[in-house]
Amino acid sequence: MSLDREEVIAKVDSLYRFRDLYFEEHPLSQAEQKPIDVEKKMNEALLVVEQNQTSLKNKAEYLLLKAKCLNVKANFDEEAEEAMSKAVKLDPKQVEAWNILGECFWKKGDIDSAKNCFSGALQHSKDKVTLRNLSMVLRQFGSSREEKLQYITESVSKAKEAVNLDITDGTSWFVLGNAYLSQFFGGTQNEQTLQQCLKAYTQAEKDAVAKHNPDLYYNRSMCYLYQSDFKSALINFKTASQLDPSWDLPIAKANMVRDYLRSTSSMLSNMCGLLGKNKLQKIMSSITDDDLGPYSGGSYTSPSGKTLALKPKCLNQLSPGSNAGIVINGKVIGGLSTDAAIPYTFFLVDSKENCIAVCLYNVSNAYGVKTADSIAIPEPYVMSVGIESGEGLVDSNEMKYNFIRVATPMVMVVNGKKLGIDKQAPTVLKVTALSE
Repeated sequence: MSLDREEVIAKVDSLYRFRDLYFEEHPLSQAEQKPIDVEKKMNEALLVVEQNQTSLKNKAEYLLLKAKCLNVKANFDEEAEEAMSKAVKLDPKQVEAWNILGECFWKKGDIDSAKNCFSGALQHSKDKVTLRNLSMVLRQFGSSREEKLQYITESVSKAKEAVNLDITDGTSWFVLGNAYLSQFFGGTQNEQTLQQCLKAYTQAEKDAVAKHNPDLYYNRSMCYLYQSDFKSALINFKTASQLDPSWDLPIAKANMVRDYLRSTSSMLSNMCGLLGKNKLQKIMSSITDDDLGPYSGGSYTSPSGKTLALKPKCLNQLSPGSNAGIVINGKVIGGLSTDAAIPYTFFLVDSKENCIAVCLYNVSNAYGVKTADSIAIPEPYVMSVGIESGEGLVDSNEMKYNFIRVATPMVMVVNGKKLGIDKQAPTVLKVTALSE
């Protein structure tokens, strides 16, 4: 039975709705079946397009719909690129055709051609799909740090334009979140930028299409890791893995976090293997007020330039969150080698045999503390890990402990001396976008 033009177009559009809203009709347990089901629907739509060519306006429209069907797949399709290349030659003003061709180039890894397609499409019409596609590809450019930041800033601007054209579109919010995330890790790491990123992801999650994108949860996990919110990171890695079981990275990262938490918990419980040993007592007995170095005078100059009064306290006297006006000092009794996404971590003991983990961010790869080094930390920010064994996030044994989060090594005093800017290096994380 032949179909008219509107029916053919509707068939192709229904293919994308089937892919994007798959989990609205299917449980997560069928995630492995999704690519198979989508390919089946794709072949059905292709057949409809092939059998009803005469119902379409012209050859350009036929090629567009054919390529659109083939482009539903996550991977590059050479036949889709060939069809779209012909379509844009026949109808250069067709914005959708330029977008699909640009997406083909993006999947192929040809970012220069992808950028040209999206930039060219904007010359004909400003639409949200083109703007967010251009936002996505712009972040791949730049040979120097300054150049990269310029492109990222432009990427944020294009993503904002896409959101403003349709504030209900979750995919545009997702792309904006990714742009903010790139800006955060590629720039000055302003906390406000990270909050804007998380807010954009929250908006994206409200959308029926965007909330089923595994990249949304993976990238949000990386935000949570930077904030030392390990439980939320594990929850989002789990969701990303459920949405795309073939993607190994979320599982690998989640296992890395679990190993880190287990190791940290174990080292705290036995004080890095020194509990009850003479070496521990020797290290503790060497702790003195002189270890405070420049903080021994009872004041400290914060990164914002304010001079604040400080009062020494033991580790067990700290409260959750910020401990304003307090300084702690102790000795290093061990450390952990970690993945780039996990902060540099060492273990501190004070003169009263209290032990705590210290997560140090933005530290140079070439720097590390040694056992028996003295450490002083002003206004320590205390966080906690609290994961129950029945939550499905850890294999066994609950994990509960406190730790100190230090945002920059420049506030620390090591062996009586304040660390310099040469010990600081920004954390850099890659933003994933398998299906932006």
